[in-house]
Amino acid sequence: MDDDLDARIRSGKALSESMGHFHVTGWDPERKAVKAAFTVRREYCHTNGTIAQGGFITAWLDAAMAHAVIHDTAHAQTVFSLEIKVSFYEKVGPGDGWVEGRVIRRGKRVAFLEASLYSPTGQLAAEATSTGLLADL
Repeated sequence: MDDDLDARIRSGKALSESMGHFHVTGWDPERKAVKAAFTVRREYCHTNGTIAQGGFITAWLDAAMAHAVIHDTAHAQTVFSLEIKVSFYEKVGPGDGWVEGRVIRRGKRVAFLEASLYSPTGQLAAEATSTGLLADL
């Protein structure tokens, strides 16, 4: 592995880039909610590049929930997903989308989370709930 790629992997930059430049755009500590943005690329889509594959949608939801935990713990902890349930409501096509992840309850070892994903047209397209195991960073 080349040094540049290794550094990009360790910093999280490579993962962010591979997820359509997923990045946190806001944190609301009262609601324990993080907002993040990403770009749905055509190569993430099936049906002639028009509908995002569900695994990418799940990844954006999961990442938002993880970042909510990271922010809620002042960057002291992350979360490993034990279970995720996703409901898909509308198709998501190419363009800029956004997601909100929320901490519902955080105990000593387990967190309960939820997230909502919005399509490039601003429509609620998917929601997720998750149970995760907390881990120190």
